[in-house]
Amino acid sequence: MEPTAQSVARTYSDRVYTDPWEKVLDYRQVKEYRAKHPNAGRTRIGKALELPPGRVRAWINDGMPDSVHGIQTALDYGWIDPDPTSDTAQALIELLAHVLAGGSINANFSPRLTGGNRVGLEELQRAFTSVGVDSTIQHEDVEGRATEVVAADDGSVLGRCLVAMGAVHGSKTDLKTFPGVVEDVPVDVRASFARIYARHRAVSYEQKDTTRITEDRPERYRNDLRDLFVDVTGKQVTVDDSGLTLSAAASRSLGIGRIEIDP
Repeated sequence: MEPTAQSVARTYSDRVYTDPWEKVLDYRQVKEYRAKHPNAGRTRIGKALELPPGRVRAWINDGMPDSVHGIQTALDYGWIDPDPTSDTAQALIELLAHVLAGGSINANFSPRLTGGNRVGLEELQRAFTSVGVDSTIQHEDVEGRATEVVAADDGSVLGRCLVAMGAVHGSKTDLKTFPGVVEDVPVDVRASFARIYARHRAVSYEQKDTTRITEDRPERYRNDLRDLFVDVTGKQVTVDDSGLTLSAAASRSLGIGRIEIDP
């Protein structure tokens, strides 16, 4: 399942390679050739592999493309091609839900999460801990700024993995399709994704358990999100041009509902 080494590599831009994954493959070929021929220099390796000697020189002198370094870091954490039934896959899917519903991936590929009435900062910190990284809280005492929880270590690599899984790099409204990776995990993990999403986004009412999610995203995204909620709750969810309405039964199944007013 996503993220794979290929999809993570393709989150990197490159001035030479149209497909950044090809750069990873060339780097691996150079390292493999040098391992088999330890005395070979840049010219011999370049001729054998049809690569510019200057590029080869950097790689045999311990240079490493950013994409290769990112993939290696992700492998070290266990984020690359996780078993869909594993704890790592669940943690990544749940973090993806937080990003889609209550966060963003900034220009530097750092995932940033914001809380709300139902989702506290401690829960967001646990979401990062579950994938193996520490987190920090930013802007907590800054007036006019939303308090954010961000990864303290290897955040840009984690963000690239989340983009490979279907998160958007930049404005959240640029997301055109619902992440297909959510369909790759067991139903209990899909249900957890749905609960997190709804707890971030659903608006409750005082007199009824019906809830509303406003979605400024394409029709296909809204329909796929509706299908997920129906799949995990078995209850009625409707969709229109501006979002979704979760029936009282669906809302209760997801652990959300009417606003409780103190007497």
